[in-house]
Amino acid sequence: MVDTRKKQRTDDTASPMHTDTPTNGASSPMHTDTPHASTVCITVDIDGAPEDVREGLRLLVAGHAGGYFGRRGASHTWHVRFVRHAQQTLTVRRRRMSEGQAEENAECVTVHYNTKTQAFRGLGRVLALAREREERGGVSAGAEQAVLEETLQFETLAVMLDCSRNGVMTVAAVHALQRSMALMGYTMLQLYTEDTYRVPGEPFFGYLRGGYTAAELRAIDDHGYLLGIEVVACIQTLGHMGQVLQWPRFAGVRDTSEVLLAGDPTTYSLLERMLDAAAGPLRSRRIHIGMDEAYGVGEGRYRTLFGARDGATVFAEHLEHVASLCRARGLRPMIWSDMLFCLAAKRNALHAYYDATTRPASGCVPEGVDLVFWDYYHTAPDVYACKIAQHKAVTGAVPWVAGGAWTWSRMWCHLPFSLASTRASLLAAKRAKAPAYMLTVWGDEGNECDFFSALPAMLYVAQSAYTAQDDGDVDADVDGAALDRAFAAICGGSLAAWLAASSLDDLPDAAGAGAAHVPPSMPSNLSKWALWEDPLLAFLSPQYRGLPLEQHFSATADRLLSSALAADARPLDRLLRLPGLLAR
Repeated sequence: MVDTRKKQRTDDTASPMHTDTPTNGASSPMHTDTPHASTVCITVDIDGAPEDVREGLRLLVAGHAGGYFGRRGASHTWHVRFVRHAQQTLTVRRRRMSEGQAEENAECVTVHYNTKTQAFRGLGRVLALAREREERGGVSAGAEQAVLEETLQFETLAVMLDCSRNGVMTVAAVHALQRSMALMGYTMLQLYTEDTYRVPGEPFFGYLRGGYTAAELRAIDDHGYLLGIEVVACIQTLGHMGQVLQWPRFAGVRDTSEVLLAGDPTTYSLLERMLDAAAGPLRSRRIHIGMDEAYGVGEGRYRTLFGARDGATVFAEHLEHVASLCRARGLRPMIWSDMLFCLAAKRNALHAYYDATTRPASGCVPEGVDLVFWDYYHTAPDVYACKIAQHKAVTGAVPWVAGGAWTWSRMWCHLPFSLASTRASLLAAKRAKAPAYMLTVWGDEGNECDFFSALPAMLYVAQSAYTAQDDGDVDADVDGAALDRAFAAICGGSLAAWLAASSLDDLPDAAGAGAAHVPPSMPSNLSKWALWEDPLLAFLSPQYRGLPLEQHFSATADRLLSSALAADARPLDRLLRLPGLLAR
């Protein structure tokens, strides 16, 4: 094992999305002073903004990669101001400024907000509107007009970031992600850390794996607080503890190689310190305590020590004990819900979780524990609706719903399938009035995927989450052109090129026509297999004999490397160099 984290920087210049965009009206290094037919310079009245959003606005303007702020030589100028109001709706209004009030082709844009999250999403929407203005040209005239009004359809909109697969994001990189999340309108970031956080007195937590220190967690939390993003600890308190349990020091709290020993006082003493270490540095009083895929609970050393007992009973008693530890600390816990179904079906497999006929175990969920229903695999809303209803039958409440950006077990996020599956889960979640939607970004099998490749999926989910579910179509306002403009304006990338990078894992047909032979329920991860195949064994290559893989990868490399080389206009496209070189 090696520590794959880079040395922590004292500033954010290590971020892949950082630019030296000035905040004093000087020109961005991304753009020249030559005016185009229609270009927009955005100035933000930070000092005149309400106090609760000033520091967040400074962070967003200084860290933005699109070059709109302080741009010289632009044909239009937008003066953006922020006004707090009592309504729960974000409203952005734009009007042309009167003659003599400001320079020619100047407009005033007012963001009316109720929460910090709304204010910063409002700035993101202004950036997208500026992009649209540049593409379409023209200057608005006449009286003040409401450009947009929107309301978040969930109480919480979250991203969960996997930091447990030997690829822990640096603090600077998390800060960059938080800034993009703020411009998209996210309210929460969960950091999934199995053992990659420091626990006082336990040197093997994070050992050689880049575990976050308490100071680093506070820095992430402080940055999120300024941007209206609640940072929540997401840990494990039963299964998925193999990285800890491999060490002889923890033999006494081991049930199986992956599962903690329930019912033992030593285990709960360790869990108390884990809860304090993970949640202590953060403002949030919510915590995710995991408990998913705890296969074999009660069937290892537990059976030797306490005798044979039903797994559902062992799980329920352990959950009640951990929940009581959380209550004593003023924490409200949530858990992944799959074991409620798997234990009831007596099947240690996810098939039991997603089987529509499986009914979850009753009486297992203490009061005050929220359930998180996770499903990244289906593209039909009815599948999600069925499971949401089953969850509600257990607790009387609609669960959180978690979708997935397909970053695990691959080199680049598989965006087409990510959008298809999240579209279905979002539709079901909004119809059921779920309290929260969370997009998970997992890093299984070595975390070799660039997590920033999930940005288009994050943007899609955010756009859908702010789209009212009135006419039964979750995509009513999430059209491709609007998504492309928002991705270019907020993130500084070409959506078409980033989607094309997903073709790393597409199989061309034998005729070379480019049609992808991908199973409907699971996207391929061809690029990872092809990269790490042993050339002497070559067990994979015979399966694809006759397919024009060389032609496919060559064309993919040409397109992606061309986009990476032309990244002056869209600076985030330089990250396409990785999938381009992999294809090459």
